Amino acid sequence: MNKSNVVLIPLKRDDRERFIKDNQWAFKYGSMEEFGLRNDQMKEDGEIISRKTIEDSIDQGEAYRIVCDGRIAGGVVIHVEKNRGFLDLLFTIPDEHSKGIGYGAWCKVEKLHPEVRVWETFTPYFETRNIHFYVNKCGFHIVEFYNPFHKCPDDHMNSNDAEDNPGLDFRFEKEIRK
Repeated sequence: MNKSNVVLIPLKRDDRERFIKDNQWAFKYGSMEEFGLRNDQMKEDGEIISRKTIEDSIDQGEAYRIVCDGRIAGGVVIHVEKNRGFLDLLFTIPDEHSKGIGYGAWCKVEKLHPEVRVWETFTPYFETRNIHFYVNKCGFHIVEFYNPFHKCPDDHMNSNDAEDNPGLDFRFEKEIRK
């Protein structure tokens, strides 16, 4: 796969439901891959990431479908405040893992917003695949580890699920040098 085959298409209203389901499946797949069926990270509805969290992210940001060679391969939601960008969600459908699609999508995101000097994102501690992706592929650095002894100050990432989340998340930053 060539990263130039990856295209970001603004999320259409009639694709919102499928986007949410695909996102939940991608997160659930990663969790089950790590923990199997004994997963204790799932919410009462059986999801790792709640519908409300995804909907809030879409409503407050820029949502795109990741398309590769004409196939829907995932999605991404970002928001930008001046020269700071926030990667709220980035997922590839599990059948599309390890094909370079996520990296291709990330490269497109950076090109969409050349004004951004620092990108920030979070991922749960158990998502080793994501940690590898952000650090080793995309050039992010782990800058903080939230845990019971060092809680997220505004808890914006898990505000909808705070009572269910053990608060074990990494915060990453990527400084863009021009």
